[in-house]
Amino acid sequence: DVHPEVADIAGAMTPVPGGVGPLTIAMLMFNTVKAARMRRGSRVPELSRA
Repeated sequence: DVHPEVADIAGAMTPVPGGVGPLTIAMLMFNTVKAARMRRGSRVPELSRA
C-alpha cells in the first residue's frame, strides 16, 4: 500500500484490492515447494523467463 500523495515520486502503484497480493502468494507457494524438493534431493522446478 502506498499513500496517494507519493504518486508523483513512486515509479508504479497497484490498485487495492487486487494489487500484487496474488503474485506474492504464488511466489511464496513456489518457494515452499522448491525448498521441500531441494531438501528431498528432488528435481527443482524452474520459472519460465518468457
